Amino acid sequence: MDTNIYKSFDELPAVLTAKEVADILRIGRTTAYELMRKKDFPSLRIGNRLLTPRDKFIEWVNKNTKIK
Repeated sequence: MDTNIYKSFDELPAVLTAKEVADILRIGRTTAYELMRKKDFPSLRIGNRLLTPRDKFIEWVNKNTKIK
């Protein structure tokens, strides 16, 4: 059963949490946190929270998508 509530990038909130990144990419939350801590991933820290701006996330996905 597909539990992803987002059907397109346009429906994403302006800022994504680690849980949302995990849900969108269909990865575990721990893996999402590891990804969000990488230097080439667009994230920002506010207090203890790691967040990702939607527009930068979409750019990152497009840049890192390899289509042959």
